[in-house]
Formats: sequence, structure tokens, C-alpha cells
Amino acid sequence: MNSVKGDPSSGLRPALAALVLLLACAAVVAWPQGSTAVDSLLQRAEATRHLSRADELLLEDIEQRSFRYFWDEADPQTGLVPDRARMDGSLLDENHRQVASIAATGFGLTALCIAAEHGWVDRTQARERVRNTLRFFNTRAFQEHGWFYHWLDTKTGERRWQSEVSSIDTALLLAGILTTRQYYGKDAEIFRLATKIYERVDFRWMLNGDPLLLSHGWRPETGFLKPRWDTYSEDTILYLLAIGSPTYPISPASWYALWRDRYRYEGHAYFTTIGVPLFMHQYAHAWIDYRNRRETRGDHIDYFENSIKATLAHRAFCINLSHEFSGFGPNVWGITASDSAKGYLAWGGPPRDPAIDGTVVPSAAGGSLMFTPEISVAALRAMKDKYGDRIYGKFGFVDAFNPNLSWVDSDVIGINAGIVLLSAENLRTESVWGWFMQNPEIPRAMQRISLLPYR
Repeated sequence: MNSVKGDPSSGLRPALAALVLLLACAAVVAWPQGSTAVDSLLQRAEATRHLSRADELLLEDIEQRSFRYFWDEADPQTGLVPDRARMDGSLLDENHRQVASIAATGFGLTALCIAAEHGWVDRTQARERVRNTLRFFNTRAFQEHGWFYHWLDTKTGERRWQSEVSSIDTALLLAGILTTRQYYGKDAEIFRLATKIYERVDFRWMLNGDPLLLSHGWRPETGFLKPRWDTYSEDTILYLLAIGSPTYPISPASWYALWRDRYRYEGHAYFTTIGVPLFMHQYAHAWIDYRNRRETRGDHIDYFENSIKATLAHRAFCINLSHEFSGFGPNVWGITASDSAKGYLAWGGPPRDPAIDGTVVPSAAGGSLMFTPEISVAALRAMKDKYGDRIYGKFGFVDAFNPNLSWVDSDVIGINAGIVLLSAENLRTESVWGWFMQNPEIPRAMQRISLLPYR
């Protein structure tokens, strides 16, 4: 019988704060005083050290509830995770029913490792779910040169919504697959299948004749999509997987072909693509440990610090919107691609998106727990305390709510629940970073693009 185990206090790591503080102090010896690296580690250690017992319990509860989405809603045989589900357990409309997202499935595979590690689910059952998922993608799921359709039927694996073979969604799926390869490294079948699925992906084919930039995807009816991944966003995980591929690598120069806007808001200067949803500064970081690395070429970006600044700017932006939407404030903030009273919107900022109507998306703050723990924990606590059971339930937070319109979403979206879970786990244990970075292809790609540790 399937069972999810544990209570919100299980698996706490009370020594974590002391360890991080110790590492920060050690870093002072290696780095000059006042350097960005030292400041970053000290700030992170200080923030983590100040997580109270109540904060730890809150994060534990959020993680367990978010994991329950991936456990309860995924098909046990295919492992496919639905794009969305109703918080109250009622059925979705026919058009959305049984529609799986391969990106959500990548988050779900990682969630299985987290849950097994904490003992929230039977380890044997978690391993079997991983094995079933990898078997499905190895032999049953349609693939074109190793790439998969964006949307699939959860039970049959058939293409849904005439979706494209998606490069970025395949990359997020691969992130989960490679996480399981390391977490279950002693399981020969899991290791073999994960390796086969990754090494089958022909990254050069997705270039479609361009020397550097990958296409967004391909459709059997019309061929390659015209848009390319040509600006800095969540696509950094796609490019690292491609550059590090042992079978079909692309040029390291592709990394520096991505356009990066220099932007400043309320004193926070960072690189971005202007106006993007906040998730674009979060998703790649869920797996890739960018901490204390900086490019030795180009703009010399420290991407972890960059996401900290992007989050701080985004919070300031939401606070400034409070004169127009009273629901926003220092502890109620966050706009990222989400549901709204008008349907699904890929909104963000700064600058001001005309579609912004006061909707708050908890995964914006939750996805930045690994960057800005103090303000992100405070935001999640304030939302939960102020709006209670209206926005927080079986699977954690609903996807979105609008306190100004008294609108509350009925759904949870898999990728948004996933980024909260993985970000919280990286803050508390750094486990996802640890597992994923053991894949030798990722450090190899970082070496190739000169994204190196600095001291």
C-alpha cells in the first residue's frame, strides 16, 4: 500500500546553521575581507542561523505538502506528473484532465529523492516510482533525437494539446533524471537508464543549423520553432546540459551568445531579461549550484548573487505597487508566471507589466528561499497566517490569489509547487545541489565556459 510518512518535525537539521556559519568563517581566511564571496557567505550563514524552530517547522510542512502533490497526483506506472490539480481533489475540466508536464515530472523525480531521504515515503516505493518513470521515458515515450513532447497523457504517454518537442522542458526533465542517477547511484538499472536517456539527446540537432543558439523546439507537422534560446533566463540549465554532453556537445561559446540586459531597480543592479517572471532566476538554480562561481570571461557574472539581487529588486517592485494594490507589502509579495482571475499569465517585473492586477504568487517568494531566506520565509509565513486555509491546504499553497479582488485559485501547478520544494530543500540541507552536482557533466560544462570558483 502506498504511504507517505512523517510529521512536520521529522528530518530537521538543527546543526545546519552552525555548519554554514563555520564554512563562512573559514572562507574569511581564503578570501580578502570585503569581497563579494565573503559577504555572500556571511550573509547566508547569518540568515540561516536566524531561522527559528518555528521557521524550520513551517518549511518542513510546506515541503511535505508540496511533495504530496507529486506523490498523489503522478501516475505510478508512467511516473508522469500532471501539469495541475485541484487543491480540493475535485476533477479538472476535460481539456486539462490527465495532462502531464515533463518539466513537472523532472521536479517530481527530484521530489522523490528528497522524500526518500527524509523518510516521508517508503524508500522502496520511491525507488520503484523512479524506476518506472525512467523505463517509461526510455522505451515508451515518443522522442525525437532524444527530445520529448512538452505535454503528455499521464496514463498513456500520448502527445497532448498538439504540443511541441520542447528543449527547455526536456532539460528540466533531464535535471530530475540526473538527480536520481546520483541519488540511486548504486541501483544499476536506474544509473543505466538515466545515463542512456541523457546521452541519447542530440543537442546539436536542436541547433537547427545555427552555430550557437538552441531552438525552443520542434513539431512533426511544421519542423523547428522559429524562436531560439537567445537571452539569459532559466535556459542556463539547458545550455550547461548541452555543453557538458558526452555524446552531442555544443560549443562553449553558446553560453556567451545569450543576451543579458544590465538592469537596476531601487539600488539593486543585476543581469536579466527585462520584465521576465521571477522563475527565470530560479529554475536552473534548483539543481545547479552556482554559489561562489564567477565567469572569468564576458561580464564576470556570479549567477547566485545575481538571483539574490533579482529577488530583492522584485520584492521592492511589489512593495512599490502597494499604493495601487493594497494587498502587496513587505511580507506579501511575488509575481511570476501563474494563474490569475483572467487565466494563466506569464507575468513578472520590474518594470511594470500592464497585466498586473494585484495577484500574489507564493512560489515567487518560495522559489527564492535558497537566495533570500529571511524575507522569503517571512513572506510565506505572513501569507499563510493572514489568509489561512483559503490559500494553504493539502498540497501547500494554491498557485495564486488576489487579496484585492478576494479571488483565490482552485489549483496547484506542478512546476510552481516544485520550485518551492526544491528551493526550500536547498536552503535547509543543500541536498539537491549536492546530488545533481555529482554528475560529472555539469562541472565539466562549467569548466568549459570558465564559470569557475573564486577565492
